[in-house]
Amino acid sequence: MKRCIIALSFVMGSLLVGNAHDITPDSPQKPVKKAVRSSDKETLFVRNLMKKMTLTEKIGQLSQYVGGELLTGPKSGSLTDSLFERGMVGSILNVGGVDNLRKLQQRNMQLSRLKIPVLFAFDVIHGYKTIFPTPLAESCSWDLGLMFETAKAAAIEASASGIHWTFAPMVDVARDPRWGRIVEGAGEDTYLASKIAAARVKGFQWNIGEPNSVYACAKHFVAYGAPQAGRDYAPVDLSLSTLSEVYLPPFKACVDAGVKTFMSAFNSVNGVPATGNRWLMTDLLRHQWGFQGFVVSDWNAVQELKAHGVAETDDDAALMAFKAGVDMNMTDGLYNRCLEVDVRSGKVDLQAIDASVERILRAKYALGLFEDPYRFLDNKRERQVVRSQSMIDLARKAAVSSMVLLKNDNATLPLSKQTKRIALIGPLANNRSEVMGSWKARGEDADVVTVLDGIKNKLGSNVSLQYVQGCDFLAPSKDEFSSAFEAAKQSDVIIAVVGEKALMSGESRSRAILRLPGQQEALLDTLRKAGKPLVVVLMSGRPLCLEKVDKQADALVEAWFPGTQCGNAVADILFGDAVPSGKLTASFPLTEGQIPNYYNYKRSGRPGDMPYSSTVRHIDVPNKNLYPFGYGLSYTSFSYGEMQCPQQFNPDGSLQVSVDVTNTGSYDGEEIVQLYVADKVASMVRPVKELKGFEKVFIPKGQTKHVVFTVNVRDLGFWDNNMQYIVEPGMFDVMVGKNSEELQKKEVLWKK
Repeated sequence: MKRCIIALSFVMGSLLVGNAHDITPDSPQKPVKKAVRSSDKETLFVRNLMKKMTLTEKIGQLSQYVGGELLTGPKSGSLTDSLFERGMVGSILNVGGVDNLRKLQQRNMQLSRLKIPVLFAFDVIHGYKTIFPTPLAESCSWDLGLMFETAKAAAIEASASGIHWTFAPMVDVARDPRWGRIVEGAGEDTYLASKIAAARVKGFQWNIGEPNSVYACAKHFVAYGAPQAGRDYAPVDLSLSTLSEVYLPPFKACVDAGVKTFMSAFNSVNGVPATGNRWLMTDLLRHQWGFQGFVVSDWNAVQELKAHGVAETDDDAALMAFKAGVDMNMTDGLYNRCLEVDVRSGKVDLQAIDASVERILRAKYALGLFEDPYRFLDNKRERQVVRSQSMIDLARKAAVSSMVLLKNDNATLPLSKQTKRIALIGPLANNRSEVMGSWKARGEDADVVTVLDGIKNKLGSNVSLQYVQGCDFLAPSKDEFSSAFEAAKQSDVIIAVVGEKALMSGESRSRAILRLPGQQEALLDTLRKAGKPLVVVLMSGRPLCLEKVDKQADALVEAWFPGTQCGNAVADILFGDAVPSGKLTASFPLTEGQIPNYYNYKRSGRPGDMPYSSTVRHIDVPNKNLYPFGYGLSYTSFSYGEMQCPQQFNPDGSLQVSVDVTNTGSYDGEEIVQLYVADKVASMVRPVKELKGFEKVFIPKGQTKHVVFTVNVRDLGFWDNNMQYIVEPGMFDVMVGKNSEELQKKEVLWKK
């Protein structure tokens, strides 16, 4: 066993996430001139205001309501004039649009005593009106700058419609594709997820304090992506080392990136619901990490502490969540109903209430809402910004960059623009609503370009394009199979657009069977019999089990849910105006029985060097994924020279690793060069490999790019079960290649 030489507490976040890539805001519009608001001025204003507030009004700032029920009557949990009159509304969610929000803010300012502005929030997960690819899709671009730009664009568009705050990014690491919310995150790898988390936080908050930026929210704290059996909301049980090493780092990356808010998770963690977990919300997040913003619960999560069985009454639930460190209560109204009595009875210290209220008032002050409660509410700006051409162009670019070419036998793709007869088949081939995916905010079907439209836009009248839906997603009918087969027989190429419905992934959308739903596999069997090249375009919110589809298709493109510019982006890829460059951030299993499946599994006593010989084996399938993490093809080809690195780390703890990558094909293209490290002998069992660096490089055909990585000793460590970060000397494997399986390897020594 190697001797531990460095032990650092979890507060040392730089050891978690490394050096973030530099991301420079490149504004598509002129920033609004910033007013000078010193922290001293802010503090004086907020504390003077708090002296005027009643206890009811203070607790009101900690309460968030759904705005859609305004003036519809005194329903349970609804937003009524009475709440405004008593100053009991701090924030409103799920309402967008300048006219709608102006009515709400005016009502608040007319009826409330102290005229404290309301904070407007919305789930802007991957776009507001212009819908970008889902977050899992975008992560497959491995392009941090692009993800910064799409988050920034979403912030500009949402804020132009009056929104102050988005409940994004979701930074939960997900290693189980059965879990529906994998669609909202960045996949299975902690290192990559941490980089993406920081990029998206900086994008949403690119010009924070001005009315063209929004507050970001890191969610769901913590380990929501590791539920039992992949069932949403289910309990999570993890060792402290796994919690520290896999699930906490993306949240620490958000703190380091300056995120303004956090959201607690629905799930319990090692027996304690996150929403009632003081160790998480206060000891770790605030005291160790130094988070200065405020924490909001998830929807009804405070009340759900009763369902967890850790609170008997509403009062118990409100008390537990508030004492844990949840500043703002989303939707269930428990803080307004319970906390005032708790303060007066001595169960809650007034100073704790004041601390939470001050955090929320400071957030409103920093947005300039006390100067002008309507400063985000500009109809002219809304008309100019929302669905502008720059937004549409960015949506198309992001969709193209997110798509992953999984198979391309006999160079089936790209298709020639001179192709005369195309059969376009499938339930997603001419669909507008499903291709935006879940959490489509205020995206409208009318704005979506379908695949049918995209191909027509690309080829015009030069092609005979015959469209047949073929089947529905779930209906058992095969009535259209014969017409689909006839169209396929008369074509030069078949394009089948298949996959999930949008709400087959997302919140509360876990699936036990990850095959193409309904009769879609049978439809592909029918099309295959036509004897024509079969191109399958897959749209989904998660990895699916595609072993059969892989055999049916000549070419297979994972397009995910591409968003508003779906059809144009798909056509760009299929007809070669764009060269695929995406690579998977979540492994695709052969079958559901392999789940949870991820590339950086820990070693066992009987390694899986052979397909069927491992303690972590199944006797009926090989120990491999159908498509591994980091995998993705291109229309061109790349060859790797021999990787270069010294035999041991430099005295300063750094190691330079380089490799020449040559574009040996016929197209200019981008390659994502990946670097992995494995600790050969450690005091705890370590993963077989871990991603520690990547570069996405553009290489013209026939040219070579020299790619250089710098590995630091601090990146070689791990978290133990005391949540201490340990770096140990010894031998390490350093690996470079095109995906997590096709790698060159060299041994390197680090000695103290």
